[in-house]
Amino acid sequence: MPNNRFNPLPSFPYKKNIEKSMKKFYDSLCEKNKRRYAAIESEKLSHGGVNYISALLECDPKTIRQGKKELTELELDITGIRQPGGGRKKRPLPLNTVE
Repeated sequence: MPNNRFNPLPSFPYKKNIEKSMKKFYDSLCEKNKRRYAAIESEKLSHGGVNYISALLECDPKTIRQGKKELTELELDITGIRQPGGGRKKRPLPLNTVE
């Protein structure tokens, strides 16, 4: 059980192996994505979610609230990662196809 200066873990809605995976994943993220991930996880738990996730991920509840704010203001980028024309090229159809 994570022990930090913010809050002790209230109840345990997740199994220990899930909590370990969540913490491991959280630690692999950059600061911006940590805030957003913590905010999403806290939203799943409704009442007490911020305190639980704050204790589990060892982050300040203010960080989670900032992540929630960022998520509500976030404009979805639907352009994707690749440049236009990037990726695997489509194979041309054979010329001798019979219709």
